[in-house]
Amino acid sequence: MPFRWDLVTPDHLGSLLDDVATPEVAYLTELARCTGKVLARGGNGDLVFVGRSLDSMFDLLGGALEGTGHVLARLPLSFPRRYEYSRQEVLRAREVLADLGITPASLARRSRPVTFVDVVSSGSTYKSLFTLLDDWIAEERETWPVIRLKLRFVGVTVEEDTSPNTWRWQQHADWTRRLPAASVVNVSLDAAIWSYFGDRQQKVTKSFGTRGWIEGARETERDERTRKALAEAVRLVELGRTKQVRRMIARAIDGEPALSEPWLRTLRSTLS
Repeated sequence: MPFRWDLVTPDHLGSLLDDVATPEVAYLTELARCTGKVLARGGNGDLVFVGRSLDSMFDLLGGALEGTGHVLARLPLSFPRRYEYSRQEVLRAREVLADLGITPASLARRSRPVTFVDVVSSGSTYKSLFTLLDDWIAEERETWPVIRLKLRFVGVTVEEDTSPNTWRWQQHADWTRRLPAASVVNVSLDAAIWSYFGDRQQKVTKSFGTRGWIEGARETERDERTRKALAEAVRLVELGRTKQVRRMIARAIDGEPALSEPWLRTLRSTLS
């Protein structure tokens, strides 16, 4: 598994950031808004961030939800744009999922859903992930009618004008029809910030594609760019702990339909 520092309890960073300036986070307001929407539309599930694109949201929530008991996890797998995998790749992916407590047996018996979160364009990553889970569930002969209620997918998409003719990725994906409609939802994000997170942001960890699944993750670098990325991540955790940012996230929940449910009202109150 790719190494990533635990930034909520960063007692092992040493002198890594001693000569790195505290970065400005110009996208903070938009990220907090999007984060609140993801929480509201996540169906009270345990959030699992796929890949690295939304590491900044993971870090902000790590600070904002500290001490609340909410479960956050990262699934570092990076999926190629293909949907057939070797048996070795499949078994390794299952090991990574099992390390997070995500198996057919656990999905059938858990009380809260697993909510995957990722930036989405065409939806290819989610198709790959769903296919891996679906094949595993069938192989283990676990109860699909129960498990389908425990899986949710939140896609963070590029913000654009909406109309009846707007292209929506989930409407063109066959696999999404096997889940309840409310289990596959979107949250929009400013196009420039979406591109920054998905395409241009320097990440703390290396990409973990199928070659890495088999051979092992590449060592995390400690060069200047990586240390600046680490400083940005640490700053986001710090900001998430502040009352100001927690309230920004809480305000983004206002008006969401799920606010009629006790779990979201409790969460909003906690953040406020």
